[in-house]
Amino acid sequence: MYLIVATGKDWAIGKDGGLLVENPVDMKFFRETTMGKVVIMGRKTLESFPGGTPLKNRVNIVLTRNEDFEREGAIIAHSPDEVRKLVKDYGEDQVFIIGGEQIYRAFLKDCTKAYVTRMRQTFPADTWFPDLDQDPEWELAEKSEEMEWNGLKFTFCTYERKFAFSGIFRVGAGKSADRAGQSQTDGQK
Repeated sequence: MYLIVATGKDWAIGKDGGLLVENPVDMKFFRETTMGKVVIMGRKTLESFPGGTPLKNRVNIVLTRNEDFEREGAIIAHSPDEVRKLVKDYGEDQVFIIGGEQIYRAFLKDCTKAYVTRMRQTFPADTWFPDLDQDPEWELAEKSEEMEWNGLKFTFCTYERKFAFSGIFRVGAGKSADRAGQSQTDGQK
């Protein structure tokens, strides 16, 4: 299982249910990285998308405590263990945690790779991602050159768990999300 997140300099990830800042370069990276994959998110993250609709061309799994919650185009789960059962037949590189804060924290121990867009700025925030630079289980494996968009400076970083494990996944043997009946039209983030 992998994760993908954009953070401020202080590892902040959001404010008032939204992103810290809209960065089209990061959104393109997110789209290209998760297209055709399984994405796992919390209900609030889903509701922050345009129209509250699931992301196109992906298997969308939404984790919520609300037993009555339904959303067309999404698989609803009510516990982290239920999510783990839903994704156990996919390869670990086919499954991405995409937020929010509680979902990242619930699945961080299941992840072996983290794609982190690190912005050099700080922003007003009310949600944070764990500081992987301070976590002894993680190490920075790759870092892009610094980029800039509209005054926003950022880098694409890849962190890897130092002692990777296969966890709930059959490494290299899982099905892909492309084969899960998803259409291949372009569009949404």
